[in-house]
Amino acid sequence: MLCSDVRTALSARVDGEELPPGVSGAALDAHARGCAECRGWAERARRLKALAACLDAG
Repeated sequence: MLCSDVRTALSARVDGEELPPGVSGAALDAHARGCAECRGWAERARRLKALAACLDAG
């Protein structure tokens, strides 16, 4: 999988959306385990979503 495709799928996952067609959760997890850049991207996306939720609540 290309990192750009993985990041699109990770974004969908963080937002609670369905994964793009042809992307399985297992394939996404496997790529993220082996790619530090995508793991970091996913962590930043989760933090950004949490921060946005805090700002909306305030």
